[in-house]
Amino acid sequence: MTLIKSISGIRGTIGGQAGDTLNPLDIVKFTSAYATLIRKTTKVNSNKIVVGRDARLSGEMVKNVVCGTLMGMGFDVVNIGLASTPTTELAVTMEGACGGIILTASHNPRQWNALKLLNEKGEFLNKEEGNEVLRIAEAEEFEYADVDHLGSYREDNSYDQKHIDLVKNLKLVDVEAIKNAHFKVAIDTVNSVGGIILPKLLEQLGVEKVTGLYTEATGDFQHNPEPLEKNLQDIKALMQKGEHDIAFVVDPDVDRLALFCEDGTMYGEEYTLVTVADYILQNTPGNTVSNLSSTRALRDVTRKYGCEYNASAVGEVNVVTLMKETNAVIGGEGNGGVIYPEAHYGRDALVGIALILTYLAKKGMKTSELRATYPPYFIAKNRIDLTPDTDVDALLAKVKEMYKNEEINDIDGVKIDFADKWVHLRKSNTEPIIRVYSEAATMEAADQIGKEIMDVVYKFAK
Repeated sequence: MTLIKSISGIRGTIGGQAGDTLNPLDIVKFTSAYATLIRKTTKVNSNKIVVGRDARLSGEMVKNVVCGTLMGMGFDVVNIGLASTPTTELAVTMEGACGGIILTASHNPRQWNALKLLNEKGEFLNKEEGNEVLRIAEAEEFEYADVDHLGSYREDNSYDQKHIDLVKNLKLVDVEAIKNAHFKVAIDTVNSVGGIILPKLLEQLGVEKVTGLYTEATGDFQHNPEPLEKNLQDIKALMQKGEHDIAFVVDPDVDRLALFCEDGTMYGEEYTLVTVADYILQNTPGNTVSNLSSTRALRDVTRKYGCEYNASAVGEVNVVTLMKETNAVIGGEGNGGVIYPEAHYGRDALVGIALILTYLAKKGMKTSELRATYPPYFIAKNRIDLTPDTDVDALLAKVKEMYKNEEINDIDGVKIDFADKWVHLRKSNTEPIIRVYSEAATMEAADQIGKEIMDVVYKFAK
């Protein structure tokens, strides 16, 4: 049983002992702490908080506890029901609310759920705010409303359509071009909210044919919900039949987007953002941002247009902060997360789908042909398992010193940039491990350089 408290929200498995899992008691505590923070920090004159959820089996229970708690704290709840993470983010600003809570454990398995916490801009809380929520919860520093000041509750199911309308109206989305391309599209929405919104989006974009796998929003995921190739054998087999132009795969809360080519090969989730950026930069040149563990291909594409690329620490809130600082026109994370400020500052698979279909239609290329236009990079992912008493920071400092003649970035662990490859070492905040990401022109070379650096760390750890 697990409960993970971090700045990105409160995640845990359902059931078990209070304090050890995501159970009703802990849900009340963290929701109360969040409501207390919002009351103190909000800059908008509103008493509304938006709640949206993915289709997880525990979602109804968690929603009831969260909504009841917010009303008990004196807030007016707008429950938008089954909704994607980006839909909920947009609903916060469209409602003029002072915050929002998304009930989703993203790509985690079915026994998990989580509270993802938003500010009045529909963006994730920053580090300081997240830490303050944890402090308030620990101290139980909250005060509930008396009977005359309890909050109200209403349901609003209009936000899926509002989200689709926003995507269709983006100036770089060309619905006419998509319609004229007569696309045949397959989707895998892993039994969650993508199964509700994506068919509507694709139909309204003028896609000719949509074939859906696992589109029923039951929350009983039919495969591991993380959109990695090993988990996506069914959609791969469907694409290998050669009857579709492209496949879109999303995770349960629809902020990550992975693609398959018309021949059943995986596009590579790292290249979702690269492709969108390529299209955006052709039309609106400007800066780009991704995190340190994302492919170098985004930097290469950005420089091709004479623009500047910057890398942030891992985590959406860090990417968004750097995007605002550098006035980036497009950014995101290498796991298929596309952040397009024209829409909003949040990862949004719907935005990614509409822009990629537009670009494909305008290029008149097959999906595999478009993929072949980008520099080939491969990322290997490994981990170093250590003992709880290991001083991980001291290990990373030794690695940094050893490779000081290379290009080093230490804003989030240690990233070593070699001429034709890189390795990024990140310590976990929750367990005694170092995650190792490495990239090179072949998977073998990526794995090799990763393993070389791992050997160095193990040597230092002895």
